[in-house]
Amino acid sequence: MARRIDIYSCTACDGVAPQWVGRCPHCGQWNTLTTAGPRGGGTAAATKVVSLSRVEGGGALPMPTGVVEVDRVLGGGFVSGSVTLVFGPPGVGKSTLLFQVLASVAATGVEVLLASAEESLSQVSGRAARIGAVPENLLALAGPDVVAIEAAIVRHNPALVVVDSIQTVSDDELPGAAGSLAQVRACVDRLTRLAKSTGVAVVLVGHVTKDGDLAGPRAVEHLVDTVLSFDGDRHHSLRVLTAVKHRFGPAGEVGIFEMRDDGLRAVPDPGPMLLGDRMAGIPGSVVVPVLQGRRPLLVEVQALLGPSAAGTRPRTLGIDAARVTLLLAVLTRRTEVVVGAAEVFVAAVGGISITEPAVDLGVAIAVASAAEERVIPSDLVVFGELGLGGEVRMVPGADRRLAEAWRAGFTRALVPPSTPADAFPPGMDVVPVRTLAEALAGTIPLWSTVAASR
Repeated sequence: MARRIDIYSCTACDGVAPQWVGRCPHCGQWNTLTTAGPRGGGTAAATKVVSLSRVEGGGALPMPTGVVEVDRVLGGGFVSGSVTLVFGPPGVGKSTLLFQVLASVAATGVEVLLASAEESLSQVSGRAARIGAVPENLLALAGPDVVAIEAAIVRHNPALVVVDSIQTVSDDELPGAAGSLAQVRACVDRLTRLAKSTGVAVVLVGHVTKDGDLAGPRAVEHLVDTVLSFDGDRHHSLRVLTAVKHRFGPAGEVGIFEMRDDGLRAVPDPGPMLLGDRMAGIPGSVVVPVLQGRRPLLVEVQALLGPSAAGTRPRTLGIDAARVTLLLAVLTRRTEVVVGAAEVFVAAVGGISITEPAVDLGVAIAVASAAEERVIPSDLVVFGELGLGGEVRMVPGADRRLAEAWRAGFTRALVPPSTPADAFPPGMDVVPVRTLAEALAGTIPLWSTVAASR
């Protein structure tokens, strides 16, 4: 049976706290906290019904972190009293990113707290030494006890708290091991209530597998205000922070970072990282403007046909293999390109994973280029979804895709026929194409033969 958990209310300001303390964390008055009954039982203030038209909306101002790409994703920073879940695969750099955020906020003169439930303080200190100087008011607490974490938050009232990670935090009074669904839900619920009552911004770190199948973080997304995905290929330096859910601003914003020996570095312009080493004159290479959230990125898609391996599925990197199989069928049936029984390899270069269908046209043209051993013009970008009939379908954000391509120096583009003309940058040669066959017919005359490619 779960234990009874009392909450305390301040007689001076009506603020609440999870346990009795001598000084109210909200108004600063002494000896004003009195028991308000068991948590979950409700109070008169909580059950009071009011007219919504009389309630003042908004007013929550974000607290800038000083890390530019994080502030971009959050729309300015963390909001007081908010709870944010940051999830991603182990080893991608979540702890490093959030430590840099804590250090940046602490450098402004306010206290912040790192609750390290996974690592000892000596381990945390060792990692901190590699990143840079640690501000004096960056506090740290080691241990998985959620009650101890609550007590530290109430006692110090920091501006920002990071709990790393929520799967290792537990409540000794509840059944189940740390990381179990019941423990994770209960601990997230307790920390969420505390954040709302004290006004402290809380960040929870959660691990997931590469398929995102772990029950813990996925089961508590509805309990928190903001969900951030931090992902990247550990064999590449690029990292992507995406707002999956955000109650205080638009979701879908993306921040780009580069993992270095001394921590993560914000990358305002990822173009040089993604296309800087691109080789001209290689068959099977095409550039696709993709949207990571709301942010356009120029990604090179490469295709290669290997020795005959009938019956094998295409080998892919950064692109869904099932989607490539579908595109190969469309290419074979709706055009005159012959792929045959060759083994097909398709990759998105630079450690970026592309999930949106806007890459369809680029993949099909890259495979056709590899099959014909001809080079696609280096100043051409393509995007569009392909239907089973070979038709090129509209994708969102055409104006942002074309603007980014034009800014990067690309002068030609193949786009879906429904793309509005006002999305075309002045001076850019934009050609709407209705079908894949039409796209190839318009592109092949521009291709150059590679004499020594075999």
